[in-house]
Amino acid sequence: MENHHPQDMDELIRMHHPENDEQYTGLQVNAGIEQPPMVSPYLKRRKRRPKLTVNDYVEGIRKGNTAVLGQAVTLVESMVPEHQVVAQEVIEKCLPFTGHSRRIGITGVPGAGKSTSIDVFGMHVLNGGGRLAVLAIDPSSERSKGSILGDKTRMEKLSIQPNAFIRPSPSAGSLGGVARKTRETIVLCEAAGYDNIFVETVGVGQSEIAVHSMVDYFLLIQIAGAGDELQGIKRGIMEMADGIAINKADGDNVDRANLAAAQFRNALHLFPLPPSGFLPEVVTYSGYYELGIDKVWDMIDRYFEHVQANGYFEEKRRQQEKYWMYETINEQLKARFYSNAEVQRLLEVKQQMVLHSQQSSFVAATDVLNYYYDTFNK
Repeated sequence: MENHHPQDMDELIRMHHPENDEQYTGLQVNAGIEQPPMVSPYLKRRKRRPKLTVNDYVEGIRKGNTAVLGQAVTLVESMVPEHQVVAQEVIEKCLPFTGHSRRIGITGVPGAGKSTSIDVFGMHVLNGGGRLAVLAIDPSSERSKGSILGDKTRMEKLSIQPNAFIRPSPSAGSLGGVARKTRETIVLCEAAGYDNIFVETVGVGQSEIAVHSMVDYFLLIQIAGAGDELQGIKRGIMEMADGIAINKADGDNVDRANLAAAQFRNALHLFPLPPSGFLPEVVTYSGYYELGIDKVWDMIDRYFEHVQANGYFEEKRRQQEKYWMYETINEQLKARFYSNAEVQRLLEVKQQMVLHSQQSSFVAATDVLNYYYDTFNK
């Protein structure tokens, strides 16, 4: 920078700030201060999370590290092939440490108070010295495929407990995929030492069937005073239920809850005895006011005592293992079929022929399948 004489400097200042001229007595503009940097000098650059190996995942899970467990579940849920390879290796190594938990499915119509009830049931488990993992399948929008994943906000007590692990998963319109991933997450949670697993369903559609095939006990939560209770329940769900709990049995609703419980008991007697040999029971409680929680848990305890004594507990788990083997085969075959480029091209052609009444749906489907068998299975 050039050196300026003091008089020259005064002249420069007057040129830039004429208001400092002598003729404007009383006005003065001072030199500005140096502006601070846009980025705080105290801000520390975040370190990139180290990439874990399969053994790192297994070791962290076995130690009950929830951060590592959460990362492993994310791998299970990922659609990236590389992630799936690692996830399956982690699951295989965790298998010897699983199978020592109570897996309880919880379903009910929307508004029945499932999340509030899980919060209260979970605290009952923790107060008894147990550890709990809650896997909540959250409903996704069929249009946007978005999901709120708000179960943690509705489980205020459980969400701050160190011995509770809450993991919502978006259903994303793919029930089979979510069901498989939820079952694999159960394996990871058991390996991490959680001896009670709650699986909350969406409460609509076929999700109950999928959850029923991965749990030991299936609890149906109902509410009274919302119309004809029995008309709102599908026979299939009633037959799957190992126990029914009538929620919101408090205040003026107690009599209605007791009446609903009597109606459900009468309906259950019309069904054949379940394979477990245990006639489903019906109890009333209030999740909001935490009334009758012991009754619900005593009902669950009686079921487990019964099925462990007659051998049905182990038999059901063996049947579930076989079921999920075939479900995985079906899922893989379907994925491979629809992802094939030649099949996709032929499907477009056949679809147009069906839409223009040039070929029946059955014949078009048969043609596509025959093409796939003849071309790719020689």
